[in-house]
Amino acid sequence: MNPTKRSTLLGLSALGAGMALPAAASAQQAYPTRPVSIVVPYPAGGLSDIIARTVNASLGGRLGQSVIVENVAGGSGSIGATKVLTAQADGHQLFQGSPNELILAPLAISSIRFRSEDFRLVQMIATAQIAFLARAGLPVSSVDEFVEHARKAAAAGKPLTYASVGVGSFYHLLGEHLSKTTGVPMVHVPYKGGQPAEQDLLAGEVDLFLAPYGRRYDDFAKQGKLKVLAMLNKDRREGLKGFPAIAESKLVRDFTFDIWTGYFVKKDTPEAVVQRLHRAITDTLTDPAVRAGLDAHSLVIADPLPLEAVGKAYADGTAKFRAIAKSIDFQAQ
Repeated sequence: MNPTKRSTLLGLSALGAGMALPAAASAQQAYPTRPVSIVVPYPAGGLSDIIARTVNASLGGRLGQSVIVENVAGGSGSIGATKVLTAQADGHQLFQGSPNELILAPLAISSIRFRSEDFRLVQMIATAQIAFLARAGLPVSSVDEFVEHARKAAAAGKPLTYASVGVGSFYHLLGEHLSKTTGVPMVHVPYKGGQPAEQDLLAGEVDLFLAPYGRRYDDFAKQGKLKVLAMLNKDRREGLKGFPAIAESKLVRDFTFDIWTGYFVKKDTPEAVVQRLHRAITDTLTDPAVRAGLDAHSLVIADPLPLEAVGKAYADGTAKFRAIAKSIDFQAQ
């Protein structure tokens, strides 16, 4: 080949490669190019839905696109998670999730094909405190009385019932863990979300619901519609000092739990997109309106973490909950 022609071809090839790199970078920097969806794996009206609708407008302002909330309920959150996994890995569909849907559900539902590692946590948003809720007509006024009443009911062949947001959910795990810890059999009643579970608790259809606390429960308790027997905390928290901490009980004092919520993408989402999302979500957590909205529902706003620390927190949480599930012989159904 003529040396001059060869040199020209190499130069054109290098120029083409040089142009391709900025084009790819520009495409990622342009993210998002259309509205972004937050997939909430529960029905409208529950705490998960409230979190998304508290965050979405502020997050949209930082991304420069509308952020739409999609409620995709069922399968202990797995239906919503699968919807995100089957979409393009371009950051236009976020999954609002927790250990509930992405760590525990795959352990408990044999039909689920994804693993926790198929998702990447971008940033945590908030932590929910867990309330020990009993139906209003149950003849107990403390956690210890509940345990003794449940023991007598089980011995009489009429075990108490506990609600959860689905098989394999965090709240299912808590109910099973409580049953194993106390040695008292109870019957699990799964629902498609917190709202229908709450409705049946208020109607007296189920006896117990270990649920993320919302201020409405204080109102319901004052109206005699349910009983808040304790918060699953080590001590009484500011703003909730009227409710005992679970650590004050004698029979299950170490039964302390809470649960965090965060935003996830598919694991193979481009790094530049993940970084853009991480910055936008982190900035959203500084918005006074967002902070006030989350605080109004007694949510503890997360301390923003750098991406590396976010990844470690998710990996550590996955290992922790898998260990708890193994310890109580949590079997896939």
